[in-house]
Amino acid sequence: MTEKKKRHWLSRLSFGTVSLVMSVLLVLSYCSVIFDPAKFWLFTVFGFLYPLFLVITLVLFLWSLFRRSSMRGLLLLVLLPSIFFAGRYYQPHWKQLEGEPALKVLSYNVGLFAHGDKEQDRVALADSVSAYLMRQDADIICLQEFYLPSKIHLDQWLHKHFPGYKAEYYVLTGKSGHAGNLTLSRRPVVARGKEVFEKSTNMAIWTDVRLDSSTVRIYNCHFESYNISLGSLVKGLRDDAFREEIGLKMRRSIRERPRQVAEVLESVNKAPVRSLVLGDFNETPLSYTYFRLLRGRHDSFVKAGKGFGATYRPLWPFIRIDYILYPKDIHAVSFEVGDATYSDHFPVIATYYEAARDTK
Repeated sequence: MTEKKKRHWLSRLSFGTVSLVMSVLLVLSYCSVIFDPAKFWLFTVFGFLYPLFLVITLVLFLWSLFRRSSMRGLLLLVLLPSIFFAGRYYQPHWKQLEGEPALKVLSYNVGLFAHGDKEQDRVALADSVSAYLMRQDADIICLQEFYLPSKIHLDQWLHKHFPGYKAEYYVLTGKSGHAGNLTLSRRPVVARGKEVFEKSTNMAIWTDVRLDSSTVRIYNCHFESYNISLGSLVKGLRDDAFREEIGLKMRRSIRERPRQVAEVLESVNKAPVRSLVLGDFNETPLSYTYFRLLRGRHDSFVKAGKGFGATYRPLWPFIRIDYILYPKDIHAVSFEVGDATYSDHFPVIATYYEAARDTK
């Protein structure tokens, strides 16, 4: 074998090996919607990395066409299921929806007001966020990781910064302040409740609001967080002990979320009215828990959004973890990912018409 033929053979072998590995990884990411992460936690990681696997596999497929590689058939085969999944990350701009908006809903993880301009203290940042939210003119505002220091009287601050809104919240109070979920409604509130998850600071609160001719329940959810920063991940690459700690945190959060989702769904199924389920799910669209929550509901971004749906700023445009899911007998008019940079999340905003009926 000549040196030239040997290099060509090695090149084909390397390309085939990489293509085979990426094909397996992409298939494993598809499987993340099937396997319960409480039992098979690693599939959630594969689902989390789906956008990366998809891009690499697509590049390999295009390169296989250029090279006329025998791997192009396999690559095409494993790419086909993405026809059903890729639209949950990106929506084309050609969509045109009709209808007069009757309800505008906004959800935003404000990150305990610890992000954004570092020169601002958290109270000043909270003031800036409240001003931004008022400009959005939403009927319903749902905040996760809301925070105010203990020196601030919570009800007075909310009354001052959100005139015209009825505030429903559940916060955990410590020495430093109050932190939790907050729902603000300009529509009449007829009932409220909460789902506090065991051994967790995360939670879900629900609020029944009266619309023009019906009542709808709003579930404001914040499911278990990873509690891992990007800086921690980088440090974990160099520190074995730190890497083990990161692994433990990931496994715990991945296993806890299905249990928390089950609690919320049990409440949803018992509710006397239709429900919107929204908030920071800490799950990507290629996950078991996302598809469980989607049963009987539509994803506002998929139905009415355009462009990239990513909501986690540090990993834009790949990571989407904030959602507004709505019942199938109302109709989405629009959906957008807001451009506010006060948190490590972007807000999500949706409008609807034909409100849900009182009966299921």
